[in-house]
Amino acid sequence: MRILVSGGAGFIGSALVRHLIKKTEHEVLNFDKLTYAGTLTSLSSVASSPKYRFKQGDICDEGAVIAAIADFQPDVITHLAAESHVDRSIDGPGAFIQTNVVGTYTMLAAALDYWRKLPADRARNFRFHHISTDEVFGSLGETGHFTESTPYDPRSPYSASKAGSDHLVSAWGHTFGLPVLITNCSNNYGPYHFPEKLIPLMIVKALAGEPLPVYGSGANVRDWLYVEDHVRALQCVFEKGVPGQTYNVGGNSERRNIDVVRAVCEILDGFRPREDGRSYSKQITYVADRPGHDHRYAIDATKIANELGWTPHESFESGIEKTVSWYLSNQDWWGEILDRTQAAKRRGLGA
Repeated sequence: MRILVSGGAGFIGSALVRHLIKKTEHEVLNFDKLTYAGTLTSLSSVASSPKYRFKQGDICDEGAVIAAIADFQPDVITHLAAESHVDRSIDGPGAFIQTNVVGTYTMLAAALDYWRKLPADRARNFRFHHISTDEVFGSLGETGHFTESTPYDPRSPYSASKAGSDHLVSAWGHTFGLPVLITNCSNNYGPYHFPEKLIPLMIVKALAGEPLPVYGSGANVRDWLYVEDHVRALQCVFEKGVPGQTYNVGGNSERRNIDVVRAVCEILDGFRPREDGRSYSKQITYVADRPGHDHRYAIDATKIANELGWTPHESFESGIEKTVSWYLSNQDWWGEILDRTQAAKRRGLGA
């Protein structure tokens, strides 16, 4: 098939592109604006493949979206392009509304017009797959899990913008018959993760000998999903999922933030010990919490396991070791990003 990936130079998008090019016969068009978080170096291993194309463009630019779709003639559109960092959404929510809500509308409008003109057999098999987050469901207490029927209750500008985009996709399916799919995933981690997010940020700050900032008491809980497991799930959904359905994707790996940071420190202690012989955990520092910080997220991924046969391959222990090892071996990749973007700077204090 021909797969158009919006946001294919981002963290999850680039992992999906690499997976599709290396593991399948699908052709891929990567449509990406190349904002601060869009990094083509994440795709250097597949850039020369005859199955891969790149087109720079903004999902809010109707003409660029229409032209890319018309030229590539996709069988599937996987929509990953989004502003995704909660802290940045606190400081500047406008960009999140524009990209995540208006951009998703633009993608849907162009996809609908394209789909309506396809021959009957291709129209039947076409899919618009929207990739979203578990953060749209709000915050859990000490027990329970998000399911596909959990009511939406977003708490941050980021999650509110993603909730809005989810509803638009669902509405285009119900109202216009566009064959849509939605997936809501838990926290991703792994190679090529932009170093403003928790796990890569802890790695690069630890190696630099800097304090490791943990928000509040570090008791907030997330379900961690290795990115390569996630992209296998995405392929599974757009190939076998039922149009109109939503599928939750989780890693079955709930951890408190402080325990994630300690795990990173322990692995670094083994792979690259500090010169003074002390643990990297001595660099942990507790800082002011993020405004409105959700207490706990946890995904019930029973539906995708039972209906589509997907389960994660990596445990948190195996995935985090692979991740730390990758960052230790690829400082050229993330070092350039730190120099260019100030990714390690604290954001989201709501000042």
